[in-house]
Amino acid sequence: MSIYIGNLSYQVSEEDITAVFAEYGSVKRVQLPTDRETGRMRGFGFVEMENDAEEQSAIDALDGAEWMGRDLKVNKAKPRENNRGSFGGGNRRDSFSRSY
Repeated sequence: MSIYIGNLSYQVSEEDITAVFAEYGSVKRVQLPTDRETGRMRGFGFVEMENDAEEQSAIDALDGAEWMGRDLKVNKAKPRENNRGSFGGGNRRDSFSRSY
């Protein structure tokens, strides 16, 4: 299982996340995705812990908690959906500008 952490401060580091989650068990891995173009953190991350009991303990304690001036959203991570290559239909006119 992996934990999703949302509404993170853009100044947070992997070390910050590790320190907070270590209070609930052994942290195996922390991922903080960044924007490809700007390199800036995207405001969410993922944590993997040693076992499900430690992860559930962290989720129960940290979901909704205020940290670094923000209310955290902490829950079980959902499997990633692969939406690449599909525009999903709909009106995309607002997203693209054409100049002919």
